[in-house]
Amino acid sequence: MSTYGTPGAAPRVLDPMTLPSDDNVDAYTFCVELKGTQWFMQKGKMIAYYGTVEFNGIGHGRLDRLVRKAFHSPLHASDWVVAEGSGKMLLADRAFDVNSYDLDDGNLTIRSGNLLAFQPSLSLKQSIVPGFLTLIGTGKFVAASNGPVVFMEPPIRVDPQALVGWADCPSPCHHYDHGYLTGVLGGLRAMTGLGGVSGEEHQFEFVGAGTVLLQSSEALMTGQAAGAPPQQPGVPGGGGPGGSGPGAAGPRLPGQLGDLQRRFGL
Repeated sequence: MSTYGTPGAAPRVLDPMTLPSDDNVDAYTFCVELKGTQWFMQKGKMIAYYGTVEFNGIGHGRLDRLVRKAFHSPLHASDWVVAEGSGKMLLADRAFDVNSYDLDDGNLTIRSGNLLAFQPSLSLKQSIVPGFLTLIGTGKFVAASNGPVVFMEPPIRVDPQALVGWADCPSPCHHYDHGYLTGVLGGLRAMTGLGGVSGEEHQFEFVGAGTVLLQSSEALMTGQAAGAPPQQPGVPGGGGPGGSGPGAAGPRLPGQLGDLQRRFGL
């Protein structure tokens, strides 16, 4: 058998009894334990599970009561499922850092692509800031970041690409550095179009009490189509022999966005 990590050391092999419960397996993997319970989970973030676990799309008729109570973001509904049953699920996101956080009668706004899963005791709402979601209440959620998360206290100005979210403080406003915009570097960027917008030119400004969450990197987590089948031969829904292709017609499943739009009157 191949070995990993320390030369000569055997790999660490886990099973349902040795996996942690609602805790990190390592810096990049989180284990959720289901005991006849439910979790909201973003599509494409479950890498394996033990036990009997069922996944249902948002809008599934049997889950109407749960969705009415805890999920209030129809624009993101097609990217999420409800996991329920008994067992242990492993969550990860492309080898990014993954951690869990506990809210205690609080509210936290987070970049939508960074949120992996949350307990139904929390209520998910759509933030007025595009690309962000807000969690309200008491419970646990799991989020990913490009590098470890740093917690900062306002007042602070933040590079938008480093911002993960903010808790218990007002939404940020835009701040543009006039000196940079009118200086040599800003002038060159305006004339050539090279360089794009940087954190030195434009920031999010936070004031008041609360906490700001920053990732230790200015590189945003690259977005991807959540839950889309890879375009590989032999993969159901993928391209090539044995696949149905991305444009192939198929049965409409409960909870797809069109159904939810009608239910929300959109």
